[in-house]
Amino acid sequence: MRAAAPRQRLRAPAPGLGVLLATLVALGPLSTDLYIPSLPTLIDVFRTDAAHVQLTLSVFLAGFAVAQLAYGALSDRFGRRPVMLGGLAIFLVATIGCLFATSIEQLIGARFVQAIGACAGPVLGRAIVRDAWGPVDSARALAYIGSAMALAPLVGPTLGGVLTVAFGWQAIFVLLALFGAAQLAAVWRWLGESNEHPDPMATGVGRMLLNFRVLLADRSYLSCLLALGLSYSALFAFISGSSFVLIGRYGLSPAVYGLCFGWVVAGYIVGTQIAGRMVRRRGTHWLLRAGGWLGAAAGVAMLCLDLGGVRHPAALLAPMSVVAASVGLVMPNAAARALVPYPAMAGTASALIGFSQMGMAALVGIVVGRGIDGDATVLPMTIAACCALVPCCYLALASRSDGPDGTDARLRG
Repeated sequence: MRAAAPRQRLRAPAPGLGVLLATLVALGPLSTDLYIPSLPTLIDVFRTDAAHVQLTLSVFLAGFAVAQLAYGALSDRFGRRPVMLGGLAIFLVATIGCLFATSIEQLIGARFVQAIGACAGPVLGRAIVRDAWGPVDSARALAYIGSAMALAPLVGPTLGGVLTVAFGWQAIFVLLALFGAAQLAAVWRWLGESNEHPDPMATGVGRMLLNFRVLLADRSYLSCLLALGLSYSALFAFISGSSFVLIGRYGLSPAVYGLCFGWVVAGYIVGTQIAGRMVRRRGTHWLLRAGGWLGAAAGVAMLCLDLGGVRHPAALLAPMSVVAASVGLVMPNAAARALVPYPAMAGTASALIGFSQMGMAALVGIVVGRGIDGDATVLPMTIAACCALVPCCYLALASRSDGPDGTDARLRG
């Protein structure tokens, strides 16, 4: 009887690994940002209404959020590599299903399955960073990966609009299918296994609930989860409501709105670059605290300008770019700090963060969507509230155990 072949192991981190992980983490945002410009076209194509077309976005977010919990446990048991390959295969098949959908109901179903595949990228990508880069450098790696994946919302809507006008809505899914196939081939060829602590019991319901209980009982983990979720929610509030304010209230054209959106994304990129350069010197706790207070000050300033009657796009965009920079400081450091103490269940810890992030953002999006028609002040008010809660929740719960190298003291014994 032949002995089983040893699992392919992940070698030391290289620049190519960071690039691959950045594209995997960006798979979810890209699947949405490329698709948004085609939504009005789909109303005529499938002879339906806006509510049904909007549902293709809602079910994507729902599938993306819920499936993360399963991916975390599966990767803790079977390893990151096979689960990532499975997720990408699901994404590719579902994207082809979207391409050949003949009714809005088929497209809705295919988009739900597509989200289940797409969420493997961010969940397992964060876990692989923790596995490969270790406790000290994971925050730095996540910051640079976050900077790279910011290109998705920067170029996605523009590219999606060009493809829709030039070749039709199906071109969006042709491009996503090619992208997914390329990622599947790259993971198969270059990504080794990074999980050094597989847990054969990780997928048991009892073990999953116990793991979630352990994580949520850890004040340091919970502080990072809340800081990351609230910080992202502030950014998502702008994403979901800014077009109603900038186009509806201030009369900007869609083209100018796209440039304004790019300005905010640029702020986020600046924040991630600063986080990547400073984490070794200052540590995750310092950067999280600084990013939280920076975002709170900018969010409150935005609200004060609005309440003070300053009606100009710059009154929204200038403080929002600073808020976006604070998000770039908070998110990678919160994710890295949360995962540091849990090498044996990094997948589950990453999945719970992702689920909470998407769930909190979805609730904030509902608040903005329901209130913005009546009063545009709901946008700066929501952003300010989320930003102010970031440092408050983090400092109320966080451990101040960072050493000079940015690692948690619990890991140094």
